[in-house]
Amino acid sequence: MQKVEAIIRPEKLQVVKMALEELNHAGMTLTEVRGHGIQRGITEQWRGRSFAVEYLTKVKVELVVADGDVAEVVDRIIEAARTGEVGDGKIFVTPVTSAVRIRTGERDDAAL
Repeated sequence: MQKVEAIIRPEKLQVVKMALEELNHAGMTLTEVRGHGIQRGITEQWRGRSFAVEYLTKVKVELVVADGDVAEVVDRIIEAARTGEVGDGKIFVTPVTSAVRIRTGERDDAAL
């Protein structure tokens, strides 16, 4: 099992969600997050004044998938979330050593 964490633009959430549902990976956790990458934020203008927005709002999508599904899930997220502009986000994949479904006590792959 692998945990896939994708930090994406909020406006791309529905497209990513639909892409994952097509792969039957509808179970996910969403968190609104703030941060910045190499670009260190952006400069906005409001009422003729410039101001720096250091931490941009993003959405973190987390899901745990079987080892054999990781590449396909990551590829789908990339296709759905990419705009080609700075700030499209990042995807992190980490191993999951165990999972337990609380309701039934099922473990590992059966818990997914």
